[in-house]
Amino acid sequence: MPRTATAPAPAPPPVSKQRGVEFSLLVGAVLISVYGYVDVGLARSGAVPPDVVGYGAGLGMLALLAHVAVRLRAPYADPLLLPIAVLLNGLGLVLIYRLDLETPADRAAPAQLIWSTLGVALFIAVVVLIRDHRLVQRYAYLSVAAALALMIVPIFFTAVNGARIWIRIGAFSFQPGEFAKILLAVFFAAYLAANQGALAYTGRRIWRLQFPTGRVLGPIVAIWLLSVGVLILERDLGTSLLFFGLFVIMLYVATGRTGWIAVGLLLAAVGAFAVGALEPHVHSRVEDWLDPFASIRAGDGPGQLAQSLFSFAAGGIFGTGLGAGHSMLIGFAAKSDFILATAGEELGLAGLTAVFLLYALLVARGYQAALALRDAFGRLLAAGLATILAVQAFVIAGGVTGLIPLTGMAMPFLAQGGSSVVTNWIIVALLIRVSDSARAPHPEHIETIEAGGTVAFEVETR
Repeated sequence: MPRTATAPAPAPPPVSKQRGVEFSLLVGAVLISVYGYVDVGLARSGAVPPDVVGYGAGLGMLALLAHVAVRLRAPYADPLLLPIAVLLNGLGLVLIYRLDLETPADRAAPAQLIWSTLGVALFIAVVVLIRDHRLVQRYAYLSVAAALALMIVPIFFTAVNGARIWIRIGAFSFQPGEFAKILLAVFFAAYLAANQGALAYTGRRIWRLQFPTGRVLGPIVAIWLLSVGVLILERDLGTSLLFFGLFVIMLYVATGRTGWIAVGLLLAAVGAFAVGALEPHVHSRVEDWLDPFASIRAGDGPGQLAQSLFSFAAGGIFGTGLGAGHSMLIGFAAKSDFILATAGEELGLAGLTAVFLLYALLVARGYQAALALRDAFGRLLAAGLATILAVQAFVIAGGVTGLIPLTGMAMPFLAQGGSSVVTNWIIVALLIRVSDSARAPHPEHIETIEAGGTVAFEVETR
């Protein structure tokens, strides 16, 4: 009897193979970071740093613990996500340590290592405790309430470098807006998933764009406007831009309508022009962006952006070598906002390109997990988390290279900033959980249909 069969989708690689690839890449990531640490010591003092064994063992232990958690609780997760995060975090520690040698009285690497340890601990907690990413959807409204509270509290604290984005209690400080971005991503994903059909197929058509009804679009727009308004009051324009990009891209993913991208770009241009013209702090950054060498001609010496451009130019193609640059001339933000200038000067264009490719690969794997998922919430959550990393990397890289005005955010994993490195580890943990659901095989569904002597088999896997 003749038979027709639909070929099954390729099965995912065996668990042992995936986790073996992950472990091998983790070993490489730790070794590259240790090599960079040794290279800095040799360049600065001609000797291997005495604490290199402790640094390598500490980073290796963090990577191993994270790997074990993934192997036990998310065995089908993407094997590239964790190694990329470890490598970027390790390179960040190396660059901060290198800059600490220029400022012995203000060492940031030890604190960054502690924050990295806390981030990996929370990574393990998320992977172990959240067995299904859909459980997070239940706490959508609690998430948005917590996010708004976290963004409002810094208003009552002292401004730092012109922005009220920090909570300081004694020697302890953290930036609550970093945690708010994850909570808002959860809320946006849950709300858009629940109203996906209404957002895409209802409402009025204006010219070529179809807008949803106010009843559907109103609540999420109100939350977004409130969050952005609070951030503008705090002068945290980098995070404002991040939330705007997150909202527009997730709305596009939910509806599939490219018109939202056009509307988003238009609103972003109008908002940027208005804030740049009316807010003195932002206006000065725009002027510095338009003419970064104006202060030199005025006899006041180069500003931060000019020094950053000098660093990139001095690095050339292959860089001056770790420890042999002068990017600390940028000033107080060399370890945070301008950490890429050190990478560009000492690793050169080749090394900087490799760093950008790591970010691109991390974001691409996040979007790949989103495309492979069936549930709308999971797709939107993965896309939102990947978008957070993408927007941050673009905005920061664009600012320090003179492509766009500076906004004052931390490069994910690379720059000094405890709140930033902790939240980025949580983002990677959620992407691990989502990718595990996307790549895990499902029970085969076999249908046998007999009609006219023909039997059809359909095997479905994911």
